[in-house]
Amino acid sequence: MATMNISLPDKMKKWIEAQIETGRYANVSDYMRDLVRAEQEKADFNKWLAEEIEIGIASGFSPFNPEELKQSLSAEAIENAA
Repeated sequence: MATMNISLPDKMKKWIEAQIETGRYANVSDYMRDLVRAEQEKADFNKWLAEEIEIGIASGFSPFNPEELKQSLSAEAIENAA
């Protein structure tokens, strides 16, 4: 496992130490790994969301207003349930 050294302001260091004292994290490394994992998940989600938005934009615009679309989808769902 690789090692990294970072410099933090005292206020941030105390914050991390307080998080460890809660018992949720075993040590500073455990806390930092959790932060990196969360950031990776956020980046993955943002990438997925941007791709989905592009797909939606590329699909064009619906000629229906939201209420018409809702009614159409509701009717289709009822029809498929029967």
